[in-house]
This record gives sequence, C-alpha cells and structure tokens, in this order.
Amino acid sequence: MESFYKPYLASAGAGEAVWLGDLRASGAAAPEAERLVLRLTGCDGGREDFPLFLPPWQGDGERDFALSILSACVFNLLSARGGRELRVFFRTENEALAGLVGELETVFQLRQSVRRGYGKAVSVSNRIGAALGAQPFAFAQEDIGRYAPLPPREGKAAACDLGNKLRTAAEKGKDVFCCGMDVGGTDVKLAVSRGGQLLYTREYDWDPSRSPTAEGIIAPLLELLDEALAATGGQRFDAIGLSFPDVVIRDRILGGETPKTRGLRDNPALDYESEFRKLGGLKDRLLSRCVPGGRVRITNDGNMAAFAAAMELACGGETGLEGGVLAHTLGTDLGSGWLLPDGRVPELPLEMYDFLVDLGSFPQRRYAPTDLRSVCNENSGLPGARRYLGQAACYRMAQELESAMLDGFTEETDGLLQIQSSPRDLRKPCLEHLMALAEEGKPEAEEIFRRIGRHLAQVNREMDFILHPETPVRYLYGRFVKRARCFELIREGCAEVMPELRLIAADENLACSPLMRQLAQRPGVTVAQFGQAVGAIYYAMMEDER
Repeated sequence: MESFYKPYLASAGAGEAVWLGDLRASGAAAPEAERLVLRLTGCDGGREDFPLFLPPWQGDGERDFALSILSACVFNLLSARGGRELRVFFRTENEALAGLVGELETVFQLRQSVRRGYGKAVSVSNRIGAALGAQPFAFAQEDIGRYAPLPPREGKAAACDLGNKLRTAAEKGKDVFCCGMDVGGTDVKLAVSRGGQLLYTREYDWDPSRSPTAEGIIAPLLELLDEALAATGGQRFDAIGLSFPDVVIRDRILGGETPKTRGLRDNPALDYESEFRKLGGLKDRLLSRCVPGGRVRITNDGNMAAFAAAMELACGGETGLEGGVLAHTLGTDLGSGWLLPDGRVPELPLEMYDFLVDLGSFPQRRYAPTDLRSVCNENSGLPGARRYLGQAACYRMAQELESAMLDGFTEETDGLLQIQSSPRDLRKPCLEHLMALAEEGKPEAEEIFRRIGRHLAQVNREMDFILHPETPVRYLYGRFVKRARCFELIREGCAEVMPELRLIAADENLACSPLMRQLAQRPGVTVAQFGQAVGAIYYAMMEDER
C-alpha cells in the first residue's frame, strides 16, 4: 500500500501547495490513521476539543511531515484562540506517535525565554494569560482510553437587540467631538467628527516596523491627533477610537509578534518585553488628548472592521446581525475580526494572518522571509497566511506568474529580491499597479486576485474548524476591494474552494450610518479605505459589553 504522505510530499517538492484542510479531511478518511483529540483550555479557562487523524509514516521525511501537520494544527489553534493548556489525547502505547507528540514542547520552545517560529504563538498566549491572571501555556498528554467528551458547546450567543445598541452608539456620536484612527502597516488613517458632522480625514504613510522603540510608534500617533485638533479647531477630544493591528484585549495591546514591532524585537539595546509593554499603555497616552472624563477604546483592526460592518447593517435597517459579523481587512496584511451576536468582541488573539494553511511549496520556503519570492511570514519565519493574502502575496505571485509585471518596482541585493523601499517606498504603488493591470484584463494579474480569493477560502476553512462561526458572510475592507474588478476576481477564486461563503465589499454600498454616508460623498477618499477610521468613531461610543 502506498504511503499516505508520499503524494503530498511529491507535490510539496514540486512547489505546489498542500492545504492543511485537505490533509485533515483525507487523514480522517484513512482507515489506518490514529485518532488524536486536541483539548485546548483557553486563556479564559474555557475548554474545547478538536479531532485530528494521523496515518502512520515511513522514514524520517514522512515523520517530519506528520509532525508539521500536528504542529500546524496546534499553531493555528493558539494563533486564533490563545490558550493555557493543550492536552493531547492519543493511544500512548504507540511509541512512534508518543514520540511525535512529545516533540511539541520542543517545537513550541516552551522552556525558552525568546521564541521564534512556532514559539511565537506561545509568547502571545503567555502575554494574554499574564494580563488575565493565568499561568504560562503548557502541554499535557493523556491516553485516549481515558478520554471523555466535553459537554456539548453552548448554542448561539445570548440574544440581544444588537441593532438597537449599535444605533444608540451612532446617536451618541452626534453629541461629541471624536476621532477615529485606523493604524495599518503602511499608513494611518484618521477621521474626526463633531456634532454628527464629518470634519476631517487624513492619511499618513509610515513604516512602524522600522522604529527601534515603542515611542517611535506612539509619538507619530499623538502628533497626528495634535494635527487633527489644530485642523478642526479643537482643544481636546471627547473620545478616541483606535483600530490597531495586533492582539488587543480590554483596550490593551498584548500580542507583540506582528511585523509592526520588528524594529523593537531587533533592537539589542533594550529588553523587548519591557519595551513592548509601553505599547500596552497606549490608552493612557491617548487619554492625554481627551477632555477630563473622556474615553478611549481600542480594538484589533479586524474586529474594528467587523464592528463597522455591523454598524452599517444596523443603520441600514437590514437583518444580518443574528449570527454575528465576521470581517477581513485585505491590505498590507490580513486582518480578521468578529463581533458576536450579543455585541461582544471575543477576547481572542484572532491572529489569522499567521495561520499555516499550505504545508507544501517547499522550494518557495528556501528564500529568506524578506525576499518577495518567499512564502514565509517575516515575523515568524513560517509559511503563514500573510504571504498568501496580503500585499506581499501579490508581489510573490506576480513574480511567479510573470515577473515583468514588477519591472521598475524591485531591487536585488546579495540575492535578496525586494520591492524598493528607498529613496521612495514603492510597496503601495506596486500593489496599485498590479490592481490596475487586473482591472485592464491582463490574465496573469487577474490570476493573482483569483488566487487571493482561493487563499482567503483556505483561511476560512481553518476558521470554521477552530471557531465555528454562525454566519457564512464575510465583509471585506481594504485596498484589495476598492477596485470592483479585483473584488470580483477574489469572489470567483473563493467560490472555487468554499462556494458557501458570501463575500461583501465594505464599499459605498454599505454606507448607511450618518458619518459613513458623509464619507462616501467626500472627494478623494473611499469607504473601503476609511471605513474603519469612521467605524472607530462609533466604537468609541459603544458601551463596553464585558
């Protein structure tokens, strides 16, 4: 009998993708596969079981591939949900499988103070756990003969009149002087309103990953607030809402493993944990630009996208909130957010841009993560979703499909191929160029965005497995959807893999709230670009559901 792993390894060696969702499905159908159950205890103490089936392997290469399947499943669980403990139930008398499971502690570097690769998900879990009073993450093993299923998961989240809560927040926005900020990897967007009128929008290009200190990230945000105050004639804001691209729980930035803080991590002159905690105190720094008694609310950029979509649905009078709202931002990176049906933002990492979805593409892994031909995320060194969905994915696929599409945008130094960043940063212009080519009908450029759609579906396969969302609708924000043709291509690709998903562009058609309607009429800006900044204004007005 041919080994289960042989055809997958052949595809991987040939540079083809091998999707984790396919491996799980075919493993579950293999009669010779060993059953494992991964029981995750979350940072909040809640527990959930996840099944996995691993067929037997032959030789070291197949064993390494089996370990990569197990490690990827664990990594994705921690990236999405965080955790205190991962208990693996399996047949412990199987010595080969016991050895594989026993390697997880080494793979995830539990005993190291500085972690890389898979260990980064543990570091995020530990930072969240410390903030919530939990112990550091740990692995545990138990024989599957002692496994007892957990009680059934609770049904849908408690019902509430989410639409009214959202509309109440929108009404409050009519009485205040408020700023919404959307912090990204290549730019920061601001929107300011007073008395229900959108007064000001601003886009500021930056590269936070180059800052060697936390202050180098915080100071520009404060300066932008000061500029906005000066431009609108204000002294202090009543409220500030902030969308930030990292794990944010209870208004505190807690993740610390995104590319935005690479400069801090690489700075040998400081202790990273101490320096990163300064970003966790950003709320207090923002409060200095607010009136006494003012408020600041911060959440992850993906969660802000989900909230903004929910606000527009509520103000438009449509249904669509019953199963909660899920949104993705497609731009520099992939952002993913979730608003539960009861109005809460779940206290989860939701770092889905780090998901491991392709366990193949071996030749593309050999490039350095900073090389545009690599499938490896810069922050982890692993083949993560950022290189399948963000702007870096577009550069990689353009080089692969027809390298001439990147003429004039690249530079190669010592064998490292990159998009030019100096004297002018060409990352955004290059993406706009590729989008324009797709809009003009160039087949190779169109294929880039179809692949983006297929890859988005693969990420959502993982999301369904791990998070069990109650809605098949995904709202998309960001530069990737501001051109209608590119969005249609993304939808086409997604439908090839998950036809049940319904993608909706967060564009002018979703502009229903008073401020968003004003944004849609504002020259020189789009809802797809500034929707999260406007959503942040409303988020500052939303009552905390904790």
